[in-house]
Amino acid sequence: MAPNLRALLAALLILLTLGAPAFAVQPDEVLGDPALESRARTLSAELRCMVCQNQSIDDSDAPLAKDLRLIVRERLKAGDSDSQVLDFMVARYGEFVLLRPRMSWRNALLWGAPILVLVLGALGAVLALRRRSAAPPAPRLSAAEEARLKALLAEGDGAGSTKP
Repeated sequence: MAPNLRALLAALLILLTLGAPAFAVQPDEVLGDPALESRARTLSAELRCMVCQNQSIDDSDAPLAKDLRLIVRERLKAGDSDSQVLDFMVARYGEFVLLRPRMSWRNALLWGAPILVLVLGALGAVLALRRRSAAPPAPRLSAAEEARLKALLAEGDGAGSTKP
């Protein structure tokens, strides 16, 4: 194999490895029951790391994320359902711990604000267009005003003009 081809394949392999998702779950955290571990992974993917903020606790290496992963696994081993585990985490850390916040009256403005802004913008555009089309046309000049305007324009062309 040519050296250039080897280098190219090595670089491609490195790039593909870097693009793969990195799970931060340590081997000592993994549950013995595959069904419980699968549920723990699913729940961990839904919970936000409070340190990293835009990473799930499943992807984060932060010590707090490890603690949260352990709490999730403890709750599952204790027999809690998925919703009970999420409710426990929300009760303890607030709704911010969820990567996808729930729809509730407390955050209704957060969910409704984009729609409200869109509706208000469309309403403003419609009112502006109506106001523009409803504006009365400029009044026409009378015959005397037109004659006076022509005289002023002719006078201005002759007085300040340096044209031959």
